[in-house]
Amino acid sequence: MHGRGHAGAIVSTTGSTEKTGVDSIAGRVLCAVGRCLASALVTAILALLPGCAVGPRYARPHVDTPAAYKELAPQQSEATESWKEAVPSDGAIRGKWWEAFHDPVLNALEERIDISNQNIAAASASFTAARALVRQAKSQYFPMLTAGASITRSRPSSGQFGALLGPSGHALTLGTSTDYSLPVQASWEPDLWGRVRQTVRANSAAAQVSAADLENVRLSAYAELAIEYYDLRGQDALKRLLDDTTAAYREALELVRTQYQAGLANDEAVASAETQLESAEAQAINVGVLRAQYEHAIALLVGQAPSTFSIRPEDLEAKPPEIPAGIPSQLLERRPDIAADERQIAQANAQIGAAKTAFFPSLLLSASGGFGNTSFSDWLTWPSRFWSLGPSITETVFDAGLRRATVQQQEAYYDQAVAAYRQTVLTAFQQVEDNLAALRILSEDIEKQAAATGSAERNFRTATTRYEAGLDPYLNVISAQTLLLSTRQMQVSFQVQQMEASVRLIEALGGGWDVSQLPTSAQVSQKPSKADHVLQR
Repeated sequence: MHGRGHAGAIVSTTGSTEKTGVDSIAGRVLCAVGRCLASALVTAILALLPGCAVGPRYARPHVDTPAAYKELAPQQSEATESWKEAVPSDGAIRGKWWEAFHDPVLNALEERIDISNQNIAAASASFTAARALVRQAKSQYFPMLTAGASITRSRPSSGQFGALLGPSGHALTLGTSTDYSLPVQASWEPDLWGRVRQTVRANSAAAQVSAADLENVRLSAYAELAIEYYDLRGQDALKRLLDDTTAAYREALELVRTQYQAGLANDEAVASAETQLESAEAQAINVGVLRAQYEHAIALLVGQAPSTFSIRPEDLEAKPPEIPAGIPSQLLERRPDIAADERQIAQANAQIGAAKTAFFPSLLLSASGGFGNTSFSDWLTWPSRFWSLGPSITETVFDAGLRRATVQQQEAYYDQAVAAYRQTVLTAFQQVEDNLAALRILSEDIEKQAAATGSAERNFRTATTRYEAGLDPYLNVISAQTLLLSTRQMQVSFQVQQMEASVRLIEALGGGWDVSQLPTSAQVSQKPSKADHVLQR
């Protein structure tokens, strides 16, 4: 029905009043009928919705997992065997896993990661954007309602219509007119085949991928900081070792010079002692290069300018904690990168369903109404109303294979996501085995190196005694000193590698994270609060 105050024939006052009354009654009846039909149609559509979803059901792809880690075989030690208890949660890695190293400086630095690390801030913003996309997709469940008002003043050209003659045969002059309009339009496309639902599922899975990526970025930052910290402490230990060594070399040089002045040694021995001292001093200075780089890297991780950041030198006295590895099948639930890849498969599966809905017709329900008149005073009166209501159905008849190719594309993306997921799982198993092997071998290396250092110390004492007794040349002392320094440096290197392997093992095991911490589909669709910029652990 369409009613406009500026349309209609000129009638008498009585006829106008009578016609207005008829229009009012007819309009109300038609409006009531239209509302009833629309309500019935919507109810019928909603009743059909639950059974009309299109697309494959999702199931997590199967991955073969070994029964146990090779490096945790039964022949290992009792301490290693304790990692495979029947209830692994009793000895599971906790959230703040770095506290197991009992280093207050490391603890304080790790606490600053969430607050200041810019990579985490960027990942958090990405997760917030992904959650917004879920809400955008869910908005398609509901009708779209628009309203507006317009006032248009116009004058037609007489050349467009030719000469218009009035009743007396004289040409009429066309003047300007004003049109006042207040339309309201509503449209809704019912989700008959599940296109919107599949899009919501895909976006929800994408948001969960973003949440897992955020956790993975956070875990990587924690582990990287701990590794950089122990590398820095390794440089502190080397600096301390080289400082002690140069002090010993300086004393030896004074002794050789005294003997040379007394005629008990030659200039060759003095030159050799000087060379050895200057070389050790150069190594001690060079340690500062790497230490500064590690310190700057830590500053970057905690979000502070390197020029305003420093860590006081301390000896490397940390010992690796016992790390419960659990069983391989648990790794699928404990790594955020594996969780992210699994959610990408779910996203790809939903996108296949969304692509398949293009093969079915779409129904659009639309309605419009409002007020329009050429008189401002009569603009919002009942006779100036207009409205329309009706459904429309569209179906693609020919697209030259576009829809089929789109489905095949999404299916290929699904296969790609499955392959990436399985590769991530295999890589995770490799990383755990690598670091378990590293810890086992390094523990043996450190034990052997400690024995080698003890032998080198005994050799140095013997060479010094024989030189002071005049039995051997000073070259033997220099060789013994060089060997002792080398064994001590290797011992420090093994200790740093052991701490790094401990951190990397914790990272490979997920750092205490669990898939239960991943937000649900309902949670990612909620509007985040102002304080919810970073996902809570």
